[in-house]
Amino acid sequence: MDFAEPFVRYFLGFFFLMIGLQFTGRSLGLFERMKVSYIHYGKKGSAPWWHRHTFNVFRLLILVICLARVVVDLDPWLGVFDRLYIAPVLLLGMICLLASFTLVNYFQGYMHEDWRSGIDPQQKHHLLTEGPYRRSRNPLFMAVMLGQFGFFLALPSVFSGICLIAGVLVITRQAREEEKALAEMFGDAYEAYRQRVPRWL
Repeated sequence: MDFAEPFVRYFLGFFFLMIGLQFTGRSLGLFERMKVSYIHYGKKGSAPWWHRHTFNVFRLLILVICLARVVVDLDPWLGVFDRLYIAPVLLLGMICLLASFTLVNYFQGYMHEDWRSGIDPQQKHHLLTEGPYRRSRNPLFMAVMLGQFGFFLALPSVFSGICLIAGVLVITRQAREEEKALAEMFGDAYEAYRQRVPRWL
């Protein structure tokens, strides 16, 4: 524990900072080249709009708290679960976060030009049914939820538990919204795919 605890503490600060920089840099680069935004909030007040803003608030909170924990002892305020705050659990959480990061990048790479963050009604979509989409309609969202679970393990606390619950709720609701949009775009082809492949596993 003497090694694992500070290692994972520093890892979390670095990890979430790099996630933020990577997502921002990639989005700006795509916008500069393609002249269209790959991030879509949806109509103001709509379910996707609320999902995006909720996700952003929690993402910012997680980043600020993980960075602050490097220099300030915030754990008493976060409600850390002492029985789970042990080296094997913390390291397992770190592994889950790294696996999530790898899978998210793989799935986004597989989607290539079809990748968007949110629902883009103007995009000329291709219905992806091969590769990872043969077994799940939402592999990317599952990878994100793996990361949320990993964060809970790497910082087992009331705070990370709330983040996990909120994150899973937002993602499952967003998945339903995106599937409604796909059903409108592809009609019978999407319905046949939906009947053949489960939403998760």
